[in-house]
Amino acid sequence: MSLITHIDSVPLFTTVSEAEAWGSQYGLSGYHQHTVLGQTGYMGGRTHTEIVAAMVGGTVQTRINVSQSTPNSSGGSGGGGY
Repeated sequence: MSLITHIDSVPLFTTVSEAEAWGSQYGLSGYHQHTVLGQTGYMGGRTHTEIVAAMVGGTVQTRINVSQSTPNSSGGSGGGGY
């Protein structure tokens, strides 16, 4: 990836395809532009407000390896004890 900088913790890329790929992890499509020190860059999401809100709202899709996150993988019913 060709990263120019971050604005509000959001990466600014040199290509539209990189920006759209990064934004897609937040369920967003499209892109918008920023110019930093004379260089135009691309950011995921149709508006800056949209991508920042998606990040703050926690809508990022994450993948978890269940075998690593399950402390008791014996297949038992558990019990809880709460």
